[in-house]
Amino acid sequence: MEALKDKLESSFLVLENELNGEAEGEIHGRRREAFKRFVDKGFPTKRDEEWKYTNLKPILKHDYRIFAKDDRTVDFSTIKPFFLNDVDTYKLVFIDGYYSSWLSETTHQGFDICTFSNMLSKYQDVAQQYFAKALPKEESMAAVNTAFAREGAFIRIKKGVTVDKPVEIIFITTDQKVETLAQPRNLVVVEENAEVSILERHQSLSAKPVLTNTATEIFALRDSRLNYYKIQNDAKNASLIDSTSVKQYRGSNVSLGTFSFGNKFIRNNLNFFLEEEHTESHMDGITVIDKDQTVDHHTLADHKVPHCYSDELYKGIYDENAHGVFNGKVMVHPHAQKTNAFQQNNNILLTDKASIDTKPQLEIFADDVQCSHGCTIGQLDEEAMFYLQSRGIPEKEAKALLLYAFANDGLRNVKIPALRKKLNRQIAKKLNVNLDFEL
Repeated sequence: MEALKDKLESSFLVLENELNGEAEGEIHGRRREAFKRFVDKGFPTKRDEEWKYTNLKPILKHDYRIFAKDDRTVDFSTIKPFFLNDVDTYKLVFIDGYYSSWLSETTHQGFDICTFSNMLSKYQDVAQQYFAKALPKEESMAAVNTAFAREGAFIRIKKGVTVDKPVEIIFITTDQKVETLAQPRNLVVVEENAEVSILERHQSLSAKPVLTNTATEIFALRDSRLNYYKIQNDAKNASLIDSTSVKQYRGSNVSLGTFSFGNKFIRNNLNFFLEEEHTESHMDGITVIDKDQTVDHHTLADHKVPHCYSDELYKGIYDENAHGVFNGKVMVHPHAQKTNAFQQNNNILLTDKASIDTKPQLEIFADDVQCSHGCTIGQLDEEAMFYLQSRGIPEKEAKALLLYAFANDGLRNVKIPALRKKLNRQIAKKLNVNLDFEL
């Protein structure tokens, strides 16, 4: 870990030397401030309360390349399986951290779907207003991303606009024959009474270990509507640390779904900040993992004002010696009266070696609220299995059917039919069964 920290320090000096005049601007000042916080705090360890169940040392021991080469190309046929092929979409595709214009479909007609670097150069007012304004300062991995933030997706939906089709953001890491660290940065601004659906995915094509440390800042302005979906189904030698923060303003409605199936290691830091009244937040997650996979979900619903609603449902299925973590917190501040906040984490362990550490939390400092939280950990219902088998359904299919039914609630807010079908197929694949129906 110290070797990687030293490498990041030297790489940050290289970055500063490449910025020329930009190094004296306010945006880079925020980068510099973030990097100082990281240097002072260092990488998270199990001594940190928020990382007590997860050990980063095996992930950070590799000699990662910090800056990828930009001479890589990928055929469309190679990445086609990662797209939603049954529906037309806008596309933002990045190859080894560099924007691929010929694989992408962007626009500035009524709304901006383009790159983070384009935003930094052409929309300085937006960068000044939003960059590094939503992510919690205490998260050191997010601070590293902020320090090196140069490329990723920039999406701004103008006032009153409903985007005509979904937006896909895909980050591809090619086989560079070395361990690689990728740090994409996304900024999403949905203006007053605007609406958009976004799908994000990271995919490694490398035979070497890849660590993606990504960060996304989302601003949902007054009466806006946003559906954001994350498919986490990368190669088994790939690790992902995802820091996403959402700031919501009066009357906005944001739904964020996290669907975790692949990767060796996944850590999700998801924060919702309800800044103004009558906001509505939905957080859903489905985790289906096996073997030596680890998925760690950390969530926060921060109710700062009255008359807001948040609903959180995470479902987990763990096979073989998989390890899951759910640490969800609902914070209700003293002035946040009339808050409705609900949180639930349900898990199934399919073997004696699979494990889940779950810690649902409520911190309530207001009197007039309706809040609940809970978790369950169990195994498949033997009586239900017997019932299905007694009616001629083979054991393997009966098991998959029950697990399908268990996970289905996690898809309740998926508004794109093609995505719902894709997720159902992926769940079936993880359960190693073919079923001729969809939930």
